[in-house]
Amino acid sequence: METLKITAKSSKSGRISICIPPNLRSRKLEMIVVLNDAPSPGKNNSRKKYDFSDLAGRLRWKGNPVKEQRRLRNEW
Repeated sequence: METLKITAKSSKSGRISICIPPNLRSRKLEMIVVLNDAPSPGKNNSRKKYDFSDLAGRLRWKGNPVKEQRRLRNEW
């Protein structure tokens, strides 16, 4: 079994031509067609990343962080 991936543009009549590689010619073949809208060449179709810059910041902490952690832990 071999896998052959072909990206082709269909004609206005809805036809696609497939050229079979020479090593597979004159043989009985089973074909599965998966229809998927292929991205246009040259277009950037990557997912847009979320901009977290509005959530970034700095916490101003007064006090001793170790003492605060121990205080919170002692509550348990």
